[in-house]
Amino acid sequence: MISNPQQEAVDAAITSRRSIRAFLDKPVAREDLERILEVAARAPSGTNTQPWKVYVLTGQARQDLSDAILAVHTDPEQSRQHTEEYAYYPREWVSPFIDRRRKVGWDLYSLLGLTRDNKAGMAAQHARNFAFFDAPVGLIFTIDRIMEQGSWLDYGMFLQNIMVAARGRGLDTCPQAAFTQYHRIIAGQLQLPANETVVCGMALGWADPGKIENSLITEREPLAGFVRFVE
Repeated sequence: MISNPQQEAVDAAITSRRSIRAFLDKPVAREDLERILEVAARAPSGTNTQPWKVYVLTGQARQDLSDAILAVHTDPEQSRQHTEEYAYYPREWVSPFIDRRRKVGWDLYSLLGLTRDNKAGMAAQHARNFAFFDAPVGLIFTIDRIMEQGSWLDYGMFLQNIMVAARGRGLDTCPQAAFTQYHRIIAGQLQLPANETVVCGMALGWADPGKIENSLITEREPLAGFVRFVE
């Protein structure tokens, strides 16, 4: 197969996408954010319903949301009063999914020098989600409650488009399901309409190359592990 520059550029944007967990204190231009979202909105959706809605947080707005969530998250009694609005993960873990989940968790903690008995360290690392890992841009995604499973599939393609379009500009991202636990706080801070539910958050910015956690490259199953050609 003969490659070409266009193919190589697309493949590079996809394969270089990683979940970045430490960002530089460097702003992202408004025009870049707008173009990324315009490009991402070309994602397919059933009968062109386009179910996505995005709240782009920068500056004080991003800080205010982080502060509000962290104030609750770091208080165990308050944190227990907040639960996810939908189940992102399976209610019962089985192999191979639980094995992959454990491996990526311990791969990250090992890079950070966190051992199994360092519960405080692991909790602190998890809490960094709610500061968007210090990224200059925080994105909160919502969907109308009336939409069904198909529209959530469409939404995933929109999210992927954002991450790939960001890579095309040298930017990085981290999609974050962690925010769903605090959907009531998010709704209050952003004054979300009652018909909107929080899908997830995302950090976006310039990766800090000096941070060890950004060296993590997660494994992928070989083709034979998930593909069957039927001829």
